[in-house]
Amino acid sequence: MKRTLEQERARDALEEVKRVKEALGEGDQAQRFVSYVESLPAAILTNGLGQAAATLLAQGKNDPDDPHLILFHALEKWLCRGAPQAPYKNESRLMDAIVNNDRSAYLQAQAEALAWLVWMKKFAVAFMKEKGKDGEGH
Repeated sequence: MKRTLEQERARDALEEVKRVKEALGEGDQAQRFVSYVESLPAAILTNGLGQAAATLLAQGKNDPDDPHLILFHALEKWLCRGAPQAPYKNESRLMDAIVNNDRSAYLQAQAEALAWLVWMKKFAVAFMKEKGKDGEGH
């Protein structure tokens, strides 16, 4: 059965959140990841996809266990996947794809990142966010 692009986004985001939750557990690192997922759409809208992605890379400091870098790689995997509708189809590195492609591809990638992040945010909050004083999260 063929899934819609929206279903593919949801499926991918859910798999990523499950994977990240397993890797990070339930401590501060997991809560930082949720926070970064929650704030990334605003960063993309304010600064653009390229600068937001570069910021994640810089803050991740090449530490594969850093939540910034984990989020960057999840985003990279989605935008550079092999699917026909991927904005940077079969590219190996997101930053290279951003700087080497045209404005049209960049705008498509930015829109796709924001659409995918809707699902990431919902699932990260639902499955990873600790319940706080405001009663949100789990």
